[in-house]
Amino acid sequence: MTLPLIYDEIYAYSLTHPEEFWAEQARQIPWFNAPEQILSTDAAGLTRWFAGGRLNTCYAAVDYHVEMGRADQPALIYDSPVTQTVRQFTYRQLRDEVAKLAGALQALGVGKGDTVVIYMPMIPETAFAMLACARLGAVHSVVFGGFAPHELALRIDDARPKLVLSASCGIEFTNVIPYKPLLDDALQKATHQPDHCLIYQRPYCTADLQPGRDYDWQVLVNEAELADCVAVDATDPLYILYTSGTTGKPKGIVRDNGGHAVALHYSMRAIYNLQPGQVMFTASDFGWAVGHSYSVYGPLLRGCTSVILEGKPVRTPDAGTFWRVVQTYGVNVLFTAPTSFRAIKKEDPEAHLSRRYDLSTLQTVFVAGERCDPPTLNWLQEIVQVPVIDHWWQTESGWPMVANSMGIEPLPVKPGSATKPVCGYDLQILDEEGHRLGANEMGLVCLKLPYHRVVCRRSGTMTNDFGRRTLAAFPATTCLAMAATSMKTAMCSSWDA
Repeated sequence: MTLPLIYDEIYAYSLTHPEEFWAEQARQIPWFNAPEQILSTDAAGLTRWFAGGRLNTCYAAVDYHVEMGRADQPALIYDSPVTQTVRQFTYRQLRDEVAKLAGALQALGVGKGDTVVIYMPMIPETAFAMLACARLGAVHSVVFGGFAPHELALRIDDARPKLVLSASCGIEFTNVIPYKPLLDDALQKATHQPDHCLIYQRPYCTADLQPGRDYDWQVLVNEAELADCVAVDATDPLYILYTSGTTGKPKGIVRDNGGHAVALHYSMRAIYNLQPGQVMFTASDFGWAVGHSYSVYGPLLRGCTSVILEGKPVRTPDAGTFWRVVQTYGVNVLFTAPTSFRAIKKEDPEAHLSRRYDLSTLQTVFVAGERCDPPTLNWLQEIVQVPVIDHWWQTESGWPMVANSMGIEPLPVKPGSATKPVCGYDLQILDEEGHRLGANEMGLVCLKLPYHRVVCRRSGTMTNDFGRRTLAAFPATTCLAMAATSMKTAMCSSWDA
C-alpha cells in the first residue's frame, strides 16, 4: 500500500496499524523466507517481531547489493589521518573480505549461535569482523577498543565468547596504544576463557601471541575458504552491545536480526533521507550504538557508502578534519555527537578552516548522544547552511526514537528540541503517578508497548529483568515501559514542535 507523506498522518498510522506499517517496511529488505507473523508474543511473554522470517543480515547488507548491480560502488571508505592511510572497498571487495574472514572464524570453530567478542580500533577489519559474525549467524559483542581490562573482563564473563578478535594496537592522536597487554590482563581477570584469540597485527605495534590460544589474523584469513551466508530466524540475535554502566552494572542489549534490519533500513530512508549510492559519514566508534547502526549496518543495508574515520575532530591534524572528509568523499549526511562540534568550535571559533572546503554535497547534519546546546547548533548551522538535526535515542533502542524525519516531512528546526517521535514509537510524558502531561511540563519519558524488543543479558542469561523492573514503576494496566535507562533520571520537558 502507499503510505501518506505527511508526518502526522504516517505517525498516527504507525501507531494505529503497527502490523500493517511494519509489514510494509519489512518488504523493503531481502528475506530468504518472508515473516509468517509481523507481531507476536512468545512463551515468555516477550514481544517478537517478524516471527517465521529467515534472513541473513550480512547478505542483506553486502551480497544483496552485489547481486543488484552495486558491486563496484564504494561500500566502505577508511580515512586515517593518524596513519596517513586511505583504503576503499567496493561492495564486491567487502563481500570477499568478509567471506574470507568468516571462513577463518569457521576454521576456529565459530558457528551459528556462538558469541564472539570484538576488541578493536576504528579500522575496516572491525567492520569485517562484525559482518563476518553476522554471515555465520554468530553473535558479536563489540567492546570499545582500549577499554580498561576490568571492564573488558566483565563483558567477557557475561557474553562467554568462543573467540575474541583483537588488534595489536589502536592510535590516539600520535600515541600508539598496545591492545594485546590489555586483552591479556582482561583474560587473567575473567572467569570465562575463550577457545582462541585472533589478533590483527598492525605495522605500528607487534603483539606477542600465546601459542595454542592466539592466532595471527592475516595468516588464517589467507588460508581460509570463502564462507557462505547462514540463514537465521528473524528472532535470532545479531549482537550484544553493553551500555556504559553509568547507571549501574552494564546491561547487555541483545538485538534481533529481523527487527534490527527492518528498523535501520527504514531509518536510513525516513529519518536520514539517504538514497542508495549516497554517502554517510558517521564519526563514532564501532563500540557504541551509533557506530554499530550508522557506520556499519544502516548505510550498508540501504546500499550507501559509509566513511570510517580513524581520528578525532581536532588535532588529527586540525579542526578542519570533518570538513576535509565532507569535501573529499562528497558526504551527504554527517552524523556525530555535539561534543565533536564543541571541540571544533573551541579550536576554530570563527570556523576559518571550514572555508577551505566545499561543503555543498551536505544535505543534513545529525547530532545525538547528548543534548546539543542551542549556541552550538546555531554556530554549526551558520557554517554548513543546511538543517542541523538534534535527535534522541540510546543503546537500548538501537535507532532514533525522537527525530526530525527528513525523508517524510522536514519540520522546522527548533534549537534545544529533538522534534517529534519517530514512527512506531508511542512516546509520552507522564508524571510519577502515570498521568499524561501537557506541553512544557517536566516528566518521565515513557514508551508504550509493544516496541522493538529490548532484552538484557545478565550473568550470561537473557532475561526480561529490565522490562519487569521498568514496568513495575507504573500499574501494569498502563502497559508502559521506561524509554530511559534510569527512571529516576529520565526527567525532561515535553516536546511541543
